[in-house]
Amino acid sequence: MNSFSPDPPRVVRPTRVDDLIDSRLMARLQRLDVVSRKIFSGRIQGERRSRRRGISVEFADFRPYVHGDDLRFVDWNIYGRLDRLFMKIFLEEEDLSLLVAVDTSASMDWGTPNKFEYARRLAMALGYIGLSNQNRVSMCAFGGEGGVQHLNNLRGRRRTRELGQWLLDLEPGGSGRFQEAMKNLALSRLGRGVVVVLSDFMFKEGYQDGLRMLAGRGFDLFAAQVLSPEELDPASRGMSGDLRLVDLEDEAETEVTVSEQLLRTYKDSLNRYCGELREYCIRRDITHMLVDTSTDLDVMLVEYFRRRGLLR
Repeated sequence: MNSFSPDPPRVVRPTRVDDLIDSRLMARLQRLDVVSRKIFSGRIQGERRSRRRGISVEFADFRPYVHGDDLRFVDWNIYGRLDRLFMKIFLEEEDLSLLVAVDTSASMDWGTPNKFEYARRLAMALGYIGLSNQNRVSMCAFGGEGGVQHLNNLRGRRRTRELGQWLLDLEPGGSGRFQEAMKNLALSRLGRGVVVVLSDFMFKEGYQDGLRMLAGRGFDLFAAQVLSPEELDPASRGMSGDLRLVDLEDEAETEVTVSEQLLRTYKDSLNRYCGELREYCIRRDITHMLVDTSTDLDVMLVEYFRRRGLLR
């Protein structure tokens, strides 16, 4: 299944980081954080609390003193009352990595609002949330003419401009190469944590092998399927009559006459395709999310992504 277009509408590309994320949205996003359902070991002491017991700043419990324990962590108040030595136990802080993979293949450069532009803004917003919470943020772009591109290991809000400029420099075009890109990610050793794939998942090679590369490797994996209103409901956007459809990736052409029967058949096929993707994700502990580009970005993040467990 792939995206087809009669005549792609002209898209105004953002030229500044402020076009990707404005100050009003930044203010709302600062109250959010990325959530991991799993506990990961980070490379450095970070802002993420784990269930592992260690040395940190947040008290967790006591345990009896054992010969050889560090006397700095003895609770002397308890010793004064009970004349027994107890050790303070703290929750160990762990680093959380956030990796956002953006599909830049030609099929994404379509729709009103444009799928590629919506995905870029969504990636920018998720990255900003991660940076604001001192998470380790990485980006990946795949499917475009430049192959797989990476921006790795950003931390702190001061890296916001760098992240934004990297996203602005991306260009859509080319075929998906989804399996190759996901294999590249799985072997990149960028740390384990939350991985969000932003794509329409309309690859002629299929999505199964690509997602299988990431599933089961300890990631919290989210498959955010980005679709435009024209794809979700062509009739609502006035698609009717005789049309010449052009495949955005291989330029194959076909002529169709849009009728009510054809639209029903198309919607049944789309629903079946999305349902199969959703079922595939459920079986492999991947969270599937359908992203309609007509939804305001702040609503998508503050409401929908929070309900799906990606943010809190």
